[in-house]
Amino acid sequence: QVQLVESGGGLVQPGGSLRLSCTASERVGSSNLMGWYRQAPGKQREFVASRIGGRDPRYADSVEGRFTISRDNAKNAVYLQMNNLQPEDTAVYFCHARNLFLVRDYWGQGTQVTVSS
Repeated sequence: QVQLVESGGGLVQPGGSLRLSCTASERVGSSNLMGWYRQAPGKQREFVASRIGGRDPRYADSVEGRFTISRDNAKNAVYLQMNNLQPEDTAVYFCHARNLFLVRDYWGQGTQVTVSS
């Protein structure tokens, strides 16, 4: 069973930056997607960003231009650089990985990001 471990959350002021990291315990299949979702209090979990291998990344409209997703395939890791954070970005951020061949999803335990002055 693949385990995803996130780190890097915390409290930041509006306009600040944070970098989230997620490392998988093993490679998620020969073809995989890795990315991030978030869930704010009282809201459904929503897509943030994802990347399949070295292909172009995908972003939610709400974070386009502020967040950058990157991967280190040698380390089975995915990162999310978040700049110009706003209070509406406050949420628990979850790492997500999908084995594209088996269509099997894996989730991290989540890391809290709070944007407040």
